[in-house]
Formats: sequence, C-alpha cells, structure tokens
Amino acid sequence: MATSKTTGKSKRPVARGKGGRPPRQRHAQAHAAHLAKTAKSSATKRGQKWSHHVMETSDAMDIEPNIFKTGSAQSIAESLKRSSTQSRRRKGTPFQSAMSMLNFYINRAGRNLPKARRDTLQQAKRKLREAFGRAP
Repeated sequence: MATSKTTGKSKRPVARGKGGRPPRQRHAQAHAAHLAKTAKSSATKRGQKWSHHVMETSDAMDIEPNIFKTGSAQSIAESLKRSSTQSRRRKGTPFQSAMSMLNFYINRAGRNLPKARRDTLQQAKRKLREAFGRAP
C-alpha cells in the first residue's frame, strides 16, 4: 500500500509507490525508456514515413493518381472537386476534404517542392475556392 507523507511546505500528501518516486517522475522515466526503445525501430530507417502511409491507405477520398505532380492549377482544382463530391467516405464537406488533401500534399512535400510547383498548387487553392463558390 502506498504511504502518504506530508512535507513542511504543503499540507498535501505526496503519494509514493514501489519505486519510491512520485508518479510524475516515474512516468517521465518510463516515457524516456519507451522513446529510447522505439527510436531504434523508427519508420524513417525503413525508408517510409507516416505521411506516405496516410497517402497510400487513407479512406479520406479517392483521387486521381499523380494529380498533384502533373497538370495545371485548373485541372488540379477540377479533379479535387470531382473526387470530393463523389466520395462517400469523407467526414467533412466536399470543400473541406478537397482543401485538406491539397494542403496535406503541400505540407508533406515541404522544402523539397520546387517554387514553380508550389505556386501552381497555391493557384489551385484559389481555383478550388472559386469552384466551390467560396471567397478567395
């Protein structure tokens, strides 16, 4: 059974378990040990990141393959609108789903995205807003 001690500063008892440390410190030690153990089997060492897994297995929408890599801003916006309105597996509105997929791709590419392609995708955002009748 855990014992309770009172300190001179506060009247609240400090619960101590088997390890002799307060729960917060035990949690921190366990968390650090878990991180050290899982860092060895990180997904990046296998060459696959979580975002890749999401793009491959997500139930969010069925989009055309390589739509973000090729095509103009207008064709990207039209494809996303078509995919989001036809999809029955989305959770939000069609506009939210389409914009979410576009933002996910832009953020996933990060600094590796060339400036010209980033500008095209930003233009696709504006076209997507227009296609759904939203203010730009």
